[in-house]
Amino acid sequence: MTRPGSDRLIFPLDVDSLELALPLVERLRGSVGVFKVGLELFSAVGPEAVRAVRAAGGASVFLDAKLHDIPATVEGAARALRKVAPAMLTVHTSGGKEMLEAAARAAGPDILVLGVTRLTSLSASIDEICELARLAREAGCGGVVCSGIEAAAVRQAVGPGLRIVCPGVRPAGSDPGDQARVMTPTAAIEAGADYVVCGRPIRDAADPVAAAHAVADEIARALEARKG
Repeated sequence: MTRPGSDRLIFPLDVDSLELALPLVERLRGSVGVFKVGLELFSAVGPEAVRAVRAAGGASVFLDAKLHDIPATVEGAARALRKVAPAMLTVHTSGGKEMLEAAARAAGPDILVLGVTRLTSLSASIDEICELARLAREAGCGGVVCSGIEAAAVRQAVGPGLRIVCPGVRPAGSDPGDQARVMTPTAAIEAGADYVVCGRPIRDAADPVAAAHAVADEIARALEARKG
C-alpha cells in the first residue's frame, strides 16, 4: 500500500553511476513516489538511467534534463526521450515560447513537461517567476518548477490546472546547503505545490527510510489541511 504523501515526494539521485543510484532506489522504493534523474547521472549513464531506475523502483522517473537550445534541437531531444518514458521532463522557460512549444509537442501527452522558471540557487523576483510560469502555461507545458517561496504567487498567476514542483525543500531545522530559496514541505504544499523535491535530508539521515516517511507524512497532512 502506498504511503499517503509519498506519491508527491521526489527524491533526487544525485550520483554518477547506476552502481550508486540503484541501491538508493532499492532502499527507498515504496517510500518516495518519484525518483529524479538529474544531469550528473544522465551525463554518466545516458537514457539507460531512466530505464534502469524505472525497472528497479517501479516508480515514476523525473528526468531533470533542463533542455535549453534552439526549438528544433529541443524538439528532437524531447522526441528521442519519449522512448525511455520518463513521467516528467524539464525544459528551461528562458528558452522562449517557441522552444517550450516544441518540447511539449514532441514529448507527447504521457510526459509532464515542466518549465523551469529560475534555479533555486539563484535569486529572482516574484514578478519574473510568475511571468515565466505564464509563458510555460501558454506554450502547453503541463507544469512549472519554482521554489516554494514563489509557489503561492505562481498558483495565483497560472490557476489550478498547472502542476507546480518545488525543489529546495527542507524539513524544519535542516541545512539549506547551496539553495538560496528553501521552504519546509508543509509550507510548500500550503503555498500550492503539487510535488516537492527533497534530497539531502533523506539521503544523509541515519535512517533514510524513516526520514522519507516523515517528509511524506508531512506532505499528507498539508494536503489534507489544504482540502479543508
